[in-house]
Amino acid sequence: MHALANSRIDDLVIENRIRAKVLFYFGIKFYETSEQTLAQACAAKGLSVQQVVREFEQADADAATSSLPLVNYPIELIIEYLKHAHFVFVKHTLPYLGRLIDSFQPPPGPYFTIGKDLKLVYPLLLEDFIHHIYEEEDTLFTYILALDRALAGHYPPGKLYFTMEKNSIHRFAVDHEAHEDEMAGIRSITNNYQLEGVAPVHLKIIYAELQAFEESLERHASVENNILFPKAMDLENAVRQKMREKVSLN
Repeated sequence: MHALANSRIDDLVIENRIRAKVLFYFGIKFYETSEQTLAQACAAKGLSVQQVVREFEQADADAATSSLPLVNYPIELIIEYLKHAHFVFVKHTLPYLGRLIDSFQPPPGPYFTIGKDLKLVYPLLLEDFIHHIYEEEDTLFTYILALDRALAGHYPPGKLYFTMEKNSIHRFAVDHEAHEDEMAGIRSITNNYQLEGVAPVHLKIIYAELQAFEESLERHASVENNILFPKAMDLENAVRQKMREKVSLN
């Protein structure tokens, strides 16, 4: 049996927060099995310890994977990359965070109010964030892909004219910057994810996951601001130039 089999669930997740997420998706809630060993928790669910440990290792490997050199990718692949990140946020990261926060029973003491505030604020963050993602895909991404097809000659000129009259990459970029700091409220509640004194393990994992999510959002925003928008502006300018040349020939 693996060396981790006799480790307490509490110790495993304190050592590495990613293990808490792996256990969660196997149906093992670390905050309900904290005193059990990994072997005991797996036996209760009919799971193989080796299988769970392999998933621990795979999750660590995935987290350590370096970023793709997206600056060299064509714009449609950059958009696919961003849409996949949206999918992971909406279908995996955010529901997991929601379950962690909703199931947290804050004990009397310094973290009681924080626990209550997180339960109130997180659903608002979730609603706003999901709305922002879908709006971005429906407007910005759709417009950029239309420009990409237009440059290749696969977009009706009349429709293209009206599409470009209604949209502007510069305006999208300004609006995007205004919506970037979705986590300001969470940072305020958690004092920038700082824990003082003896904090519940459950809350430690919540803070670690919230901070990891914010770091993911920062990387995501960096791809959009430093790669997607510059490429999209160049694309928009190229399409405008192509339109001017076509008009001058008529």
